[in-house]
Amino acid sequence: MSKRALKKYLSELKKSELEEQLLGLYEKFPAVKAYYSFVFNPKEEKLVQEAKLKIGNEYFPVKRKRPRARRSVAQKYIKNFLLLGVDAPLVADVMLYNLEIAQEFSVHKNVPDAFYKSMLNSFEQAIQYIALNAILPEFKDRILVIYKHTQDNNWMFSDGFSRALDAID
Repeated sequence: MSKRALKKYLSELKKSELEEQLLGLYEKFPAVKAYYSFVFNPKEEKLVQEAKLKIGNEYFPVKRKRPRARRSVAQKYIKNFLLLGVDAPLVADVMLYNLEIAQEFSVHKNVPDAFYKSMLNSFEQAIQYIALNAILPEFKDRILVIYKHTQDNNWMFSDGFSRALDAID
C-alpha cells in the first residue's frame, strides 16, 4: 500500500475506528508499543545505561563464565536508538562505549581476526555518525584514545582505522 492510499484510507475512518486501529497496533506489535512508550516518556539516559550494561555483559559477563563478545548486541541497541530518534550525543556515546569495552576485552583475551574487522566497522560507523551530526568536538578525545589503542596494540586493520580517522580531518 502506498503512502497516498494509506492517507486516503485513514481520512475515511471515523475517529473511534482510527483509535481502535492504533490500539490494535499497539497491542500486536512490540515495536509500536516501544515507540509510543518512548515518545510519551523518553527516558533516554535510562535506555543508554541499560544498553551499556548489556553491551558490557557481552564482554565481561556477570552470570556466566564465558564472554560472547557479539558486536550484534551493540548494533541492535544502536539501530533501535536511531529508529526511536534518541539524541545524537547519546547514540554516539553508546557507539564509542562499545569500542572502548571491546578494546578492554581484547587486552585480556585472545580474539579472532573477525573481531578486529568487526570493530573497524563499528569505528567507521561511529566516525561517520559523529561527523554527520556535527558533534565531533564533544567526542574527539574519546575517538583519539580508541585510535591510539589500535595503534599501540598493533590491531589488525590498523590502516583502516587510520583511514577512518583521516576522513574526518
